[in-house]
Amino acid sequence: MYYSPTIVQLAGFASNSTALALSLITSGLNALGSIVSIYFVDRAGRRRLLLLSLIGIVTCLALLSGVFFGVTKHSPAVSKEETQVFGNYTCPAFNPTSGMTWTCMDCMRATSECGFCAHGGNKLLPRACLRSDSTVRDACHANHREWYTRGCPSNFGWLALVALGAYIVSYSPGMGTVPWIVNSEIYPLRYRGLCGGLAAVANWVSNLIVTQSFLSLTEALGTAPTFLLFCGISAVAFVFIFLLVPETKGLPFEEVEKMLESKDYKAWRGVRTQESKDHNT
Repeated sequence: MYYSPTIVQLAGFASNSTALALSLITSGLNALGSIVSIYFVDRAGRRRLLLLSLIGIVTCLALLSGVFFGVTKHSPAVSKEETQVFGNYTCPAFNPTSGMTWTCMDCMRATSECGFCAHGGNKLLPRACLRSDSTVRDACHANHREWYTRGCPSNFGWLALVALGAYIVSYSPGMGTVPWIVNSEIYPLRYRGLCGGLAAVANWVSNLIVTQSFLSLTEALGTAPTFLLFCGISAVAFVFIFLLVPETKGLPFEEVEKMLESKDYKAWRGVRTQESKDHNT
């Protein structure tokens, strides 16, 4: 969510204003998902919402990874002739006289000082890899072309938007809200304050790590492998929740503590066996 405008640009939308406008959709979907969570959390149960949420998250991250693999594979070529039209504004890392064959993605990865000036009509045609500054950007726009500095033109941008929106829809009602509810219910009364505080610290430290590392990972690994990495982490989270997170729907705090002490794993999964009923009684 922090980087949704950047992700939109990586998917092939060059305009900053367009990227910001499209990213507002994710904020609206997040708010809507929180409302959905309020309605379903006591009906469907905590575990079910978490597991369904992670199934959606894994699917959407895998789809985003596939989209960006496609964006990379079908990246438009860099034309030596088109680049030379701009004279001294050629990207410093690109040598038009050499035998190198570059694509837009090579231009993006070469250095942060370069950008791609796309064709005005068909953005997938070969065009220019240029030095990135305001003069070059204005010259590119003057020819009714799009100026790219993060991602490359592609036909897959709309699919990335769909996957990003679906990710937020999957995340918000489950992993976005339910962990806070479970953390308020799962700990013994005498440790609830301490454990709740530790859980909040763990959450925000992890949040900080993701925030600080996301762009660095996209530059070091590529956008598609970065989403694939987070997809793998989410798959591990699914296994963790399936095996170790109990269902606390409809249980008073005291019964939650007794259920955990009994190690009745069917009760953990929301199956109220006679054994668990007798124990709680």
